[in-house]
Amino acid sequence: MSSEAPAYRRMSVEARRRQLLSAAVDLFGHRRPEDVSVDDVASAAGVSRPLVYRYFPGGKQQLYEAAVHGAAQELIGRFAVPSEGPPTQRLAGALDRYLAYVDEHDAAYGALLRGGSVAETIRTDAIVDEVRRRAAEQVLHHLGVTGAGPRLAMMVRSWIASVEAVSLIWLDEGKQPPVSELRAWLVDQFTGLLLVTATGDPETAEAAARALELETADSPAGALVRRLAPLAPAVTALLE
Repeated sequence: MSSEAPAYRRMSVEARRRQLLSAAVDLFGHRRPEDVSVDDVASAAGVSRPLVYRYFPGGKQQLYEAAVHGAAQELIGRFAVPSEGPPTQRLAGALDRYLAYVDEHDAAYGALLRGGSVAETIRTDAIVDEVRRRAAEQVLHHLGVTGAGPRLAMMVRSWIASVEAVSLIWLDEGKQPPVSELRAWLVDQFTGLLLVTATGDPETAEAAARALELETADSPAGALVRRLAPLAPAVTALLE
């Protein structure tokens, strides 16, 4: 009799599927997907190879796509925060939630965003793009914008790409600097990109002005202004 049968009977279908997917996510997060086999997943989960195929008939490719999808859905939810308070404070709250996921589920995050794998398909690419699109929608929502024009949309998407890249570098660097510093820097980066883009794009200028009206002295934008104030004389001299 197979030694796996008792364990199978003790776990529900959904619990067993979650167990196998968790093992796969951990492996994909620490190795290139092409270097992970179904046998590796079975060994990590402590089950037989046929049992993996029972739950994931598509084998490694189906496991990889399921891992990407699960991480994507979680990340999409992290950008949804209440539409209350200064926009940069809302953005800080969303980043706190996002970076907490990166910190707690680093393997899943790596499996989602580290590109260049032969295991990637049109479906996995579409899943990752959906995360970026939904995140951009949330950011634009907090700026009071729907149907953004090309420059504003590009600015927001480029910032989201920066968040992804910085998060991966942060993991590679042993999660340094502290996550609170990382979040503050990313919010400041967004504010800077928004204001620079506003100087050449009327739509972004309107969105920036609307957002700034909601900022306060103790919001992230207010704190950034205080730090920039000592540079004012140098900026004024540049204009003379």
